[in-house]
Amino acid sequence: MNDRKPIRRVLLSVTDKSGVVELARVLQQHGAELVSTGGTARTLREAGLPVKDISDLTGFPEMLDGRVKTLHPKVHGGILHIRANAEHQKAVAAHDIEPIDMVVVNLYAFEATLRKPGVRFGEVIENIDIGGPSMVRSAAKNFEDVAVVTSVADYPALIEDLRANEGNLSRATRWQLARKAFALTAAYDLAIANALEGISELPEEDAALQLPAAAETPFPATLRLAYPQAMPLRYGENPHQRAALYADGSGTGIAGLRQLQGKELSFNNLVDLDACWDLALEFSDPAVVIIKHTNPCGAATASTVVEAYRKALASDPVSAFGAVIGVNREIDAEAATEIAKLFVEAIVAPSFSAEAKEIFAARKNLRLVEARAADMSRVLKQISGGLLLQDADHGHVEAGQLKIVSQRQPTQDEIDALLFAWRVCKHVKSNAIVYARNGQTLGVGAGQMSRVDAAKFGAMKAILPLVGCVAASDAFFPFPDGLETVVAAGATAVIQPGGSVRDAEVIAAADRLDAAMVFTGTRHFRH
Repeated sequence: MNDRKPIRRVLLSVTDKSGVVELARVLQQHGAELVSTGGTARTLREAGLPVKDISDLTGFPEMLDGRVKTLHPKVHGGILHIRANAEHQKAVAAHDIEPIDMVVVNLYAFEATLRKPGVRFGEVIENIDIGGPSMVRSAAKNFEDVAVVTSVADYPALIEDLRANEGNLSRATRWQLARKAFALTAAYDLAIANALEGISELPEEDAALQLPAAAETPFPATLRLAYPQAMPLRYGENPHQRAALYADGSGTGIAGLRQLQGKELSFNNLVDLDACWDLALEFSDPAVVIIKHTNPCGAATASTVVEAYRKALASDPVSAFGAVIGVNREIDAEAATEIAKLFVEAIVAPSFSAEAKEIFAARKNLRLVEARAADMSRVLKQISGGLLLQDADHGHVEAGQLKIVSQRQPTQDEIDALLFAWRVCKHVKSNAIVYARNGQTLGVGAGQMSRVDAAKFGAMKAILPLVGCVAASDAFFPFPDGLETVVAAGATAVIQPGGSVRDAEVIAAADRLDAAMVFTGTRHFRH
């Protein structure tokens, strides 16, 4: 059975004119009549192609500043009638409707308009496409007879197909194009609905649109998501689980990374890369984070990347084997030489010097990825039967915001170490205790069922001496025993949120032990 159908008449109406001339020329060379609108028709004529105006097809002029041009029975009848249906054929013949075999359409750039500085509310509304999505959906619905092309990226393959098959397209090709078309209109409507929901107060038509920052927008009444698949993954957390990566299209964050070398990224690689990238970006000084199973086994800051790496590795060199590393600066040759001595799964950084790339090239399986910071304002988590949405944890505390609750005042060195430990603790699974000194983690107690166990485990993991260190707790100490444990391990100062009904008992324990203690007033649970 030959399911290929010829393309005899094409309607072209595109906002993005890229590549449309070449596509139209190939269609015309294979006998297709070109019908077009406004600017698209002008572009094709300037390229020397014969074009029929849409008004010549409909017998009706474009009107209302172009709002009405393709919304006409001779357009939608030409697209939607079923060629094998005798009644449909009688109807189009009676009304002198000519068949349209292909629709080439891309939509008004609504999201680009929305992002324009100082854009007027009326301009945003005007850039909601009506005729385009209508034609796209009509053509996609009638894919058995009509091809619909909505993406410039599809033009090259389509041109090859047309040339190889003398201007005919297969049913399978038409089906694939239709699926993409329905996905496009769904995402387009989603973008409009999400944008308009964020405009809580109705502006005047000529008013400059002031969209609130994402973190300031209310939680939507309906959560609408559209994330195109960025790449399939070999498997999920375990080999029996299927998986894929979906990205928001911004090209930022770990979902928008650029892989420079190495094996295919796995589900677990991506999760760990996200954890270490997130923590590395907490710091303004050069920082290196070594992650194992989403928890930092080593984190450090220093004046150079190589020094920060040496400090991070010294925190727990055993756990660092097979880990993932995140760096908040370009990795240079000196740092690359040191890091290359350790077996790691992947490294993420903003960039790598040419010399660093050459050094890492000898480790062919090592995954090198570059990433850009993402503007992440909300965090999504799936639970059975639904989703949880919350603001991202961007909570920070500076030295002047600390509440010193102990009799002994912390020294400046202790305050610096406490602030460092607090930033790391935010990225450790609860219950969490972090021991640190001089911009370097010493021991990390992660994911324990009790806080005192986290304190004991963090001390047990420490390889470097803990005497004279500081400790951070992601939530308050419910009893003095947690504080007593970190002080017994060697901590001289402690940072914690405070807020327990037994705060007075914990403060008294700190004074009895001559430990400095500060409250942040903010906790950092991480489940």
